[in-house]
Amino acid sequence: MGKRKSRAKPATTKRMDKLDTVFSCPFCNHGSSVECQINMKEMIGIATCRICEESFSTTITALSEAIDIYSEWIDECERVNTVEEDVEQEEEAEEEEVYEEEEEEEDDEDDRVSVKRKFNYRDD
Repeated sequence: MGKRKSRAKPATTKRMDKLDTVFSCPFCNHGSSVECQINMKEMIGIATCRICEESFSTTITALSEAIDIYSEWIDECERVNTVEEDVEQEEEAEEEEVYEEEEEEEDDEDDRVSVKRKFNYRDD
């Protein structure tokens, strides 16, 4: 007689850790104040702060999660801040150049005045 066939044990599925759905606001830094809403009909994701009422909306895909919307918001904030910093640095550099040019012009005028004075003193 033969042995009984043993059943194969079902494969254990790994449990995925749940992703956060509530985040801290990049503007007011209040923890757990940003909630993300996903509208699959219109394919729009909206992140809104309950405290300062700042909001951000972006287009989403069928695979998008709340963390994806929040991450895009943070990336956009960083991009805007770096652009503003670049503009400020350029403005500061231009102001320095104008200031240096003005100083050079003043120095040139001072030299001219001193030269005139020297000629006046020599005439005596």
